[in-house]
Amino acid sequence: MARRLTRSRDGRPAPGVRIVHLGLGNFFRAHQAWYTDRAGDADQWGIAAFSGRSVGIGSELARQENLYTLVTVGAEGNEYRVISSIAAVHSGGDVDALLGYLVDPQVSVLTMTVTEAGYRRNDKGRLDLDDPDVAADIEAIAAGNLHAVRTAPGKLVAGLAARRQAGAGPISLVCCDKLPDNGVMLAGVLGDLAGRAAPDLVGYLSSEVGFITTLVDRVTPRATDATLTAVRDERGVDDQAALATEPFSEWVLAGEFTGPRPDWEAAGAEFVDDLVPYELRKLWLLNGARSLLAYAATIRGHRTASEAVADPIVRGWLDEWWDVGQRQLPLPDDAVRPYRAALLDRLGNPRMRDRLSRLAADGSQKIPVRIVPALVADRKAGNSPLGAERVVAAWTLHLRGRGAPFNDARADTVRALGEGSLAESVGKVCDFLEIADRDSRASILALAARLEG
Repeated sequence: MARRLTRSRDGRPAPGVRIVHLGLGNFFRAHQAWYTDRAGDADQWGIAAFSGRSVGIGSELARQENLYTLVTVGAEGNEYRVISSIAAVHSGGDVDALLGYLVDPQVSVLTMTVTEAGYRRNDKGRLDLDDPDVAADIEAIAAGNLHAVRTAPGKLVAGLAARRQAGAGPISLVCCDKLPDNGVMLAGVLGDLAGRAAPDLVGYLSSEVGFITTLVDRVTPRATDATLTAVRDERGVDDQAALATEPFSEWVLAGEFTGPRPDWEAAGAEFVDDLVPYELRKLWLLNGARSLLAYAATIRGHRTASEAVADPIVRGWLDEWWDVGQRQLPLPDDAVRPYRAALLDRLGNPRMRDRLSRLAADGSQKIPVRIVPALVADRKAGNSPLGAERVVAAWTLHLRGRGAPFNDARADTVRALGEGSLAESVGKVCDFLEIADRDSRASILALAARLEG
């Protein structure tokens, strides 16, 4: 009979809470909680995690002393690890508990995965002051009613106001949502709210609060019955909070922590001065490769990334694209070569079943940022960016009905790019992507003709 997880048998004693996290989702549990569990000083860093508006998975975690099984789905089989870093779970609506943690001097790190919408920004990327919930939070904080806040920015500002009043010392905020310059974004949003609700807090934000910008990456699909069954059959554990993830994981952090933090380096996190080169590495080499597979490999009849990578021709196309990206990345080769090797294992993992039809969506928004900058830079440098031009050629054929089904948020605009002769389509696509170089346009047409034939 399957048993339940217990700390006396399966995990470390619950560490004292020194980290607060907002957003008790699968990605957090497979990423930040996993890094903290593997930190060199993991026994000193417990996490108090807050879910969304409801308890969610927290009720399952509470039944097993906040332990859960992380299943790493490798090409040859599963690996299992019981994660012990979460010391307490709360509903996102429990503002009293949140403020209680943040006035504790032992708490020095606050991480978050609240999704892009959770920051309540307007179309300029600043706090949406017209949002009624934001307006209500501003009013509550201004009145000193810190426990009445409802939005994520409101909770953060209320918590920081309470911390300053308590003299609890500095704290570092680590945004782990997949947004560019997320630390800068967070500082701006909180500064906007504090400026309206508690102007005297603005100085504290600049002097004692560290805003850390991060790059995060790890595929964490929804938990399935297969995951729960594998844990039960192979580990003898009934764990309703178990989840699966891929072997690859990346966490790159930039910014100055204002107080103590875990030894995340021991778990593989990287601390750098400038995050931009690493963001470009992910955007071009990973996301660009996914676009290449989505458009070019589906023309050859492949349905998943692993099928495509097993095809020697497609494998060669990947190398040609990565060569272009590597030449133009502002990183040394020894920071790119291992990343390429890890990506090959990642994309080729047959047990992750990464469907190319899903990756093909919204090419009009992806190709301009994933492919075109490296293509243009490489051509200007006097090189022949064949690997990048092939992606544009394949996307042109995608617009003409080849390969993966067409699905684009800008369908009304871009569908017409595929109309007319192949030469006309290539010309319109290059105009849309602002690829003006004649040699590139000729190369894209020739590559499209070969792919089409």
